[in-house]
Amino acid sequence: MTDRDPLLDPVLDPAAMRKQYRADGLAEEDLATHPMDQFARWFEDAARAALHGTLYEPNAMVVSTADATGRPSSRTVLMKQFDTEGFVFFTNYASRKGRDLAENPHVSLLFPWHPLARQVIVTGTARRTGRDETAAYFRTRPHGSQLGAWASAQSAVIASRSELDAAYAELAARYPEDEQVPVPPHWGGFRVTPETMEFWQGRVNRLHDRLRYVARPDGTWHVERLSP
Repeated sequence: MTDRDPLLDPVLDPAAMRKQYRADGLAEEDLATHPMDQFARWFEDAARAALHGTLYEPNAMVVSTADATGRPSSRTVLMKQFDTEGFVFFTNYASRKGRDLAENPHVSLLFPWHPLARQVIVTGTARRTGRDETAAYFRTRPHGSQLGAWASAQSAVIASRSELDAAYAELAARYPEDEQVPVPPHWGGFRVTPETMEFWQGRVNRLHDRLRYVARPDGTWHVERLSP
């Protein structure tokens, strides 16, 4: 904590923090027909920005869930795959988000590409990936990350950091680098199938462009412009 009053210090005052966004925007005629194709275009821009050091982890997304009573929670995870069927991430199924999605499959994703003055906001439903798909991805993880999936009872209260470190050390002794780590039965993927996808482009004077794809029952998409 600080003794300084943030209202008297423009460095700390959120109301005084302003950034002017870009002049060029996003027009309906420039959009791809399918939202996942449009996402691929923007993701490529984000990935290139990451290569140049101007954006960190372009595949990071905020996943928002709600439990059966409607209580929401959000956290940042890494998107590991996207295709015409949606977005895939992996987690411990016993974690808070895993339990939420078991009770309520409705989910929101947010890709916050701030250096590009862009966001992508997705709403949809989540379902578990198949075990074969989960195992295939698990095998691509570094050995330490595979052990971590076993060591951490994600979202559960633990007594100390040393408890977690001890669990990891025990697993590292049981499964050295040359030993195959089994896929945890409580760990796997979720695929989020989009129902809406909003592409947000920051513009000058806070008059941002917001174009949202909305799924139709026949599988096609309708695009609508939202007021900023």
